[in-house]
Amino acid sequence: MSAEFVHHFHSRKKEANTQPLIFALEPHPLQISLAKLLNAEPGKFDTRQFPDGESYLRILSPVAERSCLIIADLSQPNAKYLPLIFLLNTLRELGAASVGLIAPYLSYMRQDCRFIEGEAITSKIFAQDLSHHMDWLVTVDPHLHRYHTLDEIYHVPSAVVQGAPALARWLREKKDLLLIGPDAESEQWVSDIAKQCGHPFAIGTKQRYGDRKVKITLPDIEAYSSHTAVIIDDVISSGYTILECINTLKTKGFVHIQCAAVHGIFADGVDTNLISAGLEALVTTNTIVHHTNAIDMAPLLVTAVEAFISETPHIGDQP
Repeated sequence: MSAEFVHHFHSRKKEANTQPLIFALEPHPLQISLAKLLNAEPGKFDTRQFPDGESYLRILSPVAERSCLIIADLSQPNAKYLPLIFLLNTLRELGAASVGLIAPYLSYMRQDCRFIEGEAITSKIFAQDLSHHMDWLVTVDPHLHRYHTLDEIYHVPSAVVQGAPALARWLREKKDLLLIGPDAESEQWVSDIAKQCGHPFAIGTKQRYGDRKVKITLPDIEAYSSHTAVIIDDVISSGYTILECINTLKTKGFVHIQCAAVHGIFADGVDTNLISAGLEALVTTNTIVHHTNAIDMAPLLVTAVEAFISETPHIGDQP
């Protein structure tokens, strides 16, 4: 082997592109903002469905020896799961140095025990299967109720990014606010946000009479009725808690009412109902793509992601 060939080989090796790639399972604003913050390249792939409903996937970006990141908002997850698995596995087969998942919203967390005999504990099944296909996981405010950490069900390194600082940053710029937590479960979270942004807060009491009927009782807050009440929540799904909270605030004399949440699922178009009920503003972070997105989570996600892409490849490989 000539010295000239060896020099040429090592020169080409040094020129290999090691810039991280960031893919988005579906179009997502976090792909662009994170790519800039991480000095990453947006990943490209081609996908479509065959007439029989099966998926076609082709990776267009060169991925060998590069850290690959996938952004996948896993709300409404059933239709997204197989395409996500195909993308994760194909990147690994093509020689990616590591493949991590950024799931701004992580699904299948609520069924964390068997409430009725015969029920599937879907959170555990989903986590165990997904862990086989990725090296690490970053998410935002997952629904941790009976689980203390994601490590109890996910078998890869994970990081949970809190949405509270992002909400506090948005609220800090506003004046004469009263933050409202709908129920006792929100007290620690809302009080922390209030401390960060410097606004007073009040916590309600919630009585649930079914999936679609709740009653919210608020303490004596009439002295703040000239303020703007901002209902704070981690996730808005059915929206019935927020709707009841709006009605209760009206009975307390509040005219200016807004709502800010981390995750906006808005089942059955409830966002329209919330505005019709009297909200002046409805704001969410961009974990789930929606027209209410006004708060960018990228600055808070970047530190957690950077820590993983600098680690040893395939740290979470499962047999």
